[in-house]
Amino acid sequence: MLVEDTQLHKFILDSGLVSKEDLEQARLEAAKSGQSVGDTLISDGKITPDNLRRIQALVLGISFIDLKDKKIPFEILSIIPEPIARSHSIVAVSETDSTLEVAMLDVSDLSAIDAIKKKIGLRILPRITDSESMKYALIQYQKGLRAEFGDIIQKEIGSLGQADEGPAAARIVDALLKHALAQNASDVHMDPAEDHILVRYRIDGILHDAIVLPKQAGPAVSLRIKMLSGLKIDERFPPQDGRFKANMDGDAVSLRVSILPTYYGEKIVMRLLREDASGFTLEHLGLHGEALDCVHRALTRESGMIIVAGPVGSGRTTTLYTMLDILNAPQANIATVEDPIEHRLTRVNQTNVRPDIGLGFAEGVRSVLHQDPDVIMVGEIRDDQTAAAALGAVSSGRLVISAVRIGSAASAVRRLLDMKAEPSVLASSLDMVIGQRLVRGLSETKAPYHPSKDELAKLSKSADLDKVLKALKEEKIIKPTDSWDTVMFYNPVAISGDDGFRGRVGLNEVMKMSRGVRDLIAKKASTDEIEAQARKEGMLTILEDGIFKCAQGLTALDEVLRALS
Repeated sequence: MLVEDTQLHKFILDSGLVSKEDLEQARLEAAKSGQSVGDTLISDGKITPDNLRRIQALVLGISFIDLKDKKIPFEILSIIPEPIARSHSIVAVSETDSTLEVAMLDVSDLSAIDAIKKKIGLRILPRITDSESMKYALIQYQKGLRAEFGDIIQKEIGSLGQADEGPAAARIVDALLKHALAQNASDVHMDPAEDHILVRYRIDGILHDAIVLPKQAGPAVSLRIKMLSGLKIDERFPPQDGRFKANMDGDAVSLRVSILPTYYGEKIVMRLLREDASGFTLEHLGLHGEALDCVHRALTRESGMIIVAGPVGSGRTTTLYTMLDILNAPQANIATVEDPIEHRLTRVNQTNVRPDIGLGFAEGVRSVLHQDPDVIMVGEIRDDQTAAAALGAVSSGRLVISAVRIGSAASAVRRLLDMKAEPSVLASSLDMVIGQRLVRGLSETKAPYHPSKDELAKLSKSADLDKVLKALKEEKIIKPTDSWDTVMFYNPVAISGDDGFRGRVGLNEVMKMSRGVRDLIAKKASTDEIEAQARKEGMLTILEDGIFKCAQGLTALDEVLRALS
């Protein structure tokens, strides 16, 4: 269902939204940039994405449907699972015995239509809608889930405290996990208080209150989770860690469980890891331009070390697994040493460390070397012994990828030096360090604005704005003639309780090992000296990459500054 250019141009002119001169200028710009004329008109601010969708609907002869203030029955809405609805911007609107009417932002997304058709066996009738309508429809998922979830919980709570309370506790835990998955939560927190238990979900890195359970639910729910995790059910005071697997409506999920005694009872945290969450690309992680090319080049080398640096929750493990996925070819012998193993990978020999039996990271690296691996992934370098073992593996001709829990690429180098890594060995072994953060991404409904001079002046104290502007032009995010006076940033738009954010966006800095940087490492230079040299050679810092992504419309400036504060 592609729109012919000539038809589209005629309808754009007939709409009266764009003059003939503006359309001709957009044609010339599109020919140079490789963009479509419609996208060029949008980036020039001549029309909005929703204007273009309405015009496309006229050209294609597809009905346009306005969903604002339209209540879709939850049993219809839930025909398309929320994660699919959000990722493809497609929602079910009505159903007959043989057809399903769906509203979409992009009716050329044939893969989404085919996938839904195969899943439900009905003929799909696509309709075009606008971003405001889509956002309103997606919010209804939350309202419907919350109502359904609350009904289940309240029904089962009545059975707690009875002799046979096990099945009720099992259904409560099941409902908690299903609801968390539907909301795309990464963690479930159960916080005991004096007279209740607060359940919270971490969504896009932020904790949100989900439901309050009565105090009497605590022991039965805790017992159920301990049984699933293989933990000691008769112990309440020592902290315990475990894991279990679950299948939720076809989603295979691995859960890591941590139970900690507190004053009011046991605090439980469950981390949800979708076992099919593979297939990420480096682009998906937010890498772009020269930084992306540098990482790809580093992954083609037969030996060397690539380090991923970031604090807790910055996505280091996802980056490591993505690189493993790229390297995972039939001819490669790949081994990992992890704590814990978060995703199972085919053809990869994964080892979980067991410090209690003398199998730590360092011992694991030395052991897997006996099996002649081409690539070794070390989950985290935490101490001198692991650093020495990892560098030893590089010296023996292996490619080693690992992570360091610290805030920036340059400080990761300094941390390795502090772990007594031999400076000359580290300088020759390191190929690249990737520093990263995760921030919340903006929903499609967002408000554009021009950053003020005061705002830009404050940013220029910590960031090289000229370098960011140059990168934006080189990657054709903005026009060659643009300046900071014309670049747009975006703010979230909250609608009906939705805060305007959706998903996560990666911010990265990629420090390649030039002669200048290697010389500084060999001299045990300071973090500031190493970073200054890398920036001099063109590295975009995490803050500068954040500003780049603000201009792309992927996130908001306040969100970038929050993550880096």
